[in-house]
Amino acid sequence: MAPVHDRRTGFSRRRQYSMFIGYVLAVAGAVVGGVLLVASRFDPPLFAGMRMAVAGVTVPVSSGLSAMGRGLAVVPDAINGWVFAHQENAAMKRELAVTRPLLSRARVIAYDNRRLRTLLVLRERDEQVVVTARLVSSSATSGRRFALLNAGRLNGVRPGMPVRGPEGLIGRVTETGLNAARVLLLSDPDSIVPVRRTRDGLPAIVAGRGDGAVDLRSVNATNVRFSPGDLFVTSGTGGLYAPGIPVARVVTGGSDTVIARTFAQPDTFDFAIVSRVFVPLPPAAPAPATAP
Repeated sequence: MAPVHDRRTGFSRRRQYSMFIGYVLAVAGAVVGGVLLVASRFDPPLFAGMRMAVAGVTVPVSSGLSAMGRGLAVVPDAINGWVFAHQENAAMKRELAVTRPLLSRARVIAYDNRRLRTLLVLRERDEQVVVTARLVSSSATSGRRFALLNAGRLNGVRPGMPVRGPEGLIGRVTETGLNAARVLLLSDPDSIVPVRRTRDGLPAIVAGRGDGAVDLRSVNATNVRFSPGDLFVTSGTGGLYAPGIPVARVVTGGSDTVIARTFAQPDTFDFAIVSRVFVPLPPAAPAPATAP
């Protein structure tokens, strides 16, 4: 049979030490309390000094514990804020993924609306308009420059008719089908358009280069100076293109022949206006002289 251990204090040295220390602390606390009570009663200044000395020791500890408590109290709020911010960020990313295509579509619609309004104004001002159609494709990889129009003979489109966009002249119709037409662009090597400079009426010719740009050549004059930014519009000479349609702007200055850039850029082609061929009126016959 196993021996029964006696759990009384006298049989454990550790418990004896613990009880002894407890008695000592209790007695010391009572003595300190009595001293403080007597000092507060009979010597208030001494008690105040002792109290402030104790406060000087306990205040830093209390401040540290208070700061630690405030820091620990902030931790749950910080965790909640991080979780909320993470969730809100994920929700915003999902919303952005949904709205980005809508924004792109809205920008495209706004761009088309601006160009269509410009074309509508041009159509209302020009009585020679045949049809407004869309340029569905254009060639830009070969030496030739053509575009395809989704309107043809059924819409009144005929070869030779000029085609223009909101920015300026695009080219002219060369071939037509029932519901499609082929347009020769200004930058094609076979394209030649009589123009004039807007600031002084200087006559010139715009000829295609096949690389997206055009050559601007002077006519009936030599040593003609072209300045960067000079604007040229159709002159109406020889018919076909009505006068005053924006054609090109000089890129680099020079004499006689310079490189220019058309106002209607191939990468912006979408909607276009097809007009009737311009036929200039013959000059008025001089009035017959009256006999004296």
